[in-house]
Formats: sequence, C-alpha cells, structure tokens
Amino acid sequence: MTDDEYGLTEETAGAPGDEFEEIDVRDTEADKIARTKDREFAEFRKRLKDTEQFKLDDGAFDDATYAAIYKLVEDDHVGAMGGPISTGKEANVYEALDAEGGDVALKVYRINASNFQQMRAYLEGDPRFEGLRGDKKAVVLSWTRKEFSNLRRAKAAGVRVPAPLAVQRNVLVMELIGREGDAAPTLSDVDIENPQIAYEVVREYVRRLYDAGLVHGDLSEYNVVVYEGELVVIDVGQAVTIHHPNSATFLERDCRNVANFFARQGADADPDDLLSYVHEHATPRAEADTAAGDRDGTEGSLDRGSDADDA
Repeated sequence: MTDDEYGLTEETAGAPGDEFEEIDVRDTEADKIARTKDREFAEFRKRLKDTEQFKLDDGAFDDATYAAIYKLVEDDHVGAMGGPISTGKEANVYEALDAEGGDVALKVYRINASNFQQMRAYLEGDPRFEGLRGDKKAVVLSWTRKEFSNLRRAKAAGVRVPAPLAVQRNVLVMELIGREGDAAPTLSDVDIENPQIAYEVVREYVRRLYDAGLVHGDLSEYNVVVYEGELVVIDVGQAVTIHHPNSATFLERDCRNVANFFARQGADADPDDLLSYVHEHATPRAEADTAAGDRDGTEGSLDRGSDADDA
C-alpha cells in the first residue's frame, strides 16, 4: 500500500451538543404498524420470511422489526433486500439496495440480545439516556439510535465511518462498506505495506473523535476495515461521550489496543504516547459550549420514529 492511501477526510467542527440531545425511544411508527397488522404489512412480512437470502424468522426478531423494515421501504430508504454480510449475538448486517438501486447496509439489532446488560453499561452515564428503563427492548432501541447518533457525529468530525442514512426502531440503514458479496477486510486480515502511515491515520481518528467529544470504547484492528485505499472505523454503537464516567478508561484501552497492534506491524507506536497525543492535540468542547449549541438549535433531535433525513 502506498503513501497516498489511507487519506483522511476533511475535519469539520463536528456535531455540537450531541451528548446533550435527548433521544426518545418510545413507540415508533414501526410499533404502530406491527400492532395494526394490515394486509399490506402482513404480505410484506411473509415475503421476507419466505426469502432465502433474508431469513429473519429465527426467533430473534419480532413483528415490530419487520414493521421497521416495512417503514424504511415506505420511506424510500430501502428498495430491496440482499443476503447477510455478518451475523452476531447482538445484530445481523445485510446487504440491501436503496430506492434508487444504490448499495446500502441494513444493521438489524436483536431485541433479545444476550448481552443487553453489557449494552446498558455503555448507556448508563450518557446524558442522552438518563432514566432509561431496564428492559431489553428499551436498551436495544436506545443502542440502535445511539449508534446512528455516534456515526453522524463521527462523520461530521472528519472520521471515515459508514455514512448513517436512516434509523427506525432497532434497524439502522447506513453506507455499505465494500461491494455486493465482498465485504471489506479488517486491518487484522490484510498485509499492511506502510504500517506507520496507517497508524498515523488511526491516531488522527482517535484524536478527532475525542475532539468531537466521543471515545470509541472498543477500537482495535477488528473494528477498522480497509476499503478503496481508506481506513474506515466501524461498530461505533458503544462509543460514549467524554462526559461518561468510564470515558477515560475506554480511551486508555483504545490507545493501548491501537498502539500495540501497529507496534507489532513495525510502526513507531506506544500506548502512552498515543494517549498523550490525543490529550495534547484535541480540544473537546466544554459542557457549557455544547449545551449552548443545543439552545441555539445547531443540532436537531432524533425525534420519536425519525428517519433522520438530514443526516
């Protein structure tokens, strides 16, 4: 890989006030559709259940999940479904097409996620989720909207992430990283020709996230993919704001994972140096500034059932 690869996107001011944005996870349009169970929705649900490429009927998804996809189709965010890109305990990711035939990815979180208590640990302490109920549905729906919000904020800060396109209940639509039938490989799966440049790009991503008031919380060679000469950070659902009580611990862990990996590849990388770099070169917004940004209306809220067309 050449020095021209891993290009950084332009850094912007980020998304002011996001950590003080109240995210409403009450019943969405999808929940209402699932309750009415009209004929058109029933037919749509049956088509999905009967499609070989898109089998959701494994006991992990409820009618409201089908209704969420149905609503995304109605709103022209999804036009056709493809096969799975990845499957996991928390979520499945599927290839899809938007209404105009462009490639997108659909991330479907499981309401019965086995580790929802771990999810809750990342949500507690986040001002966006004060008073969150303890049931699985509330936690998983909050997590999905949190990932959408984190993607939007990271993208605005100049971090290369999958562009967030829409969110409905426990279903997230985002940019497809890779090509149909050919998922982009993670850093752990490629031979890095210039590990020093790659390290400096990821180091800058960590700094930009922190500058925008976010800590990834699970950054490693397994959550960065290589696509068309760029490094793309994925899986930002667990990312927390710098006001989270565990943000310092999460940042230290991210720095340790990133620096140790690149040091093994031959880069001049050290966990303490990376942590110092982030603290010395990032100027995260003060709480008062972000609160003022909310009052000035610089960041729209994720309203109940919002498709976030302004992303």
